[in-house]
Amino acid sequence: MNPNIQNDQDYLAEKFKLLENHTIHASKIAILKIQSWKFALKTPEVGTRYQQAAEDMVRESLLRFIPNEHVLSEEGFFFAALDN
Repeated sequence: MNPNIQNDQDYLAEKFKLLENHTIHASKIAILKIQSWKFALKTPEVGTRYQQAAEDMVRESLLRFIPNEHVLSEEGFFFAALDN
């Protein structure tokens, strides 16, 4: 008698790979935004309008507060059964 075991390794591996690629892509974008902001601050020839726009871009995208409930909801915490 063989037990009926569901194997989700392929699904989990693919999901991990997609999330990893998304994280890598988001990290690259964050690094580019920070480099742009640093360049704007170091270069006196760059106008103050560009410096302000770069600072706003970093503040709005990287330093924005996100409530815990939103993160938990996006990760499916409230929709999935807990496996404790």
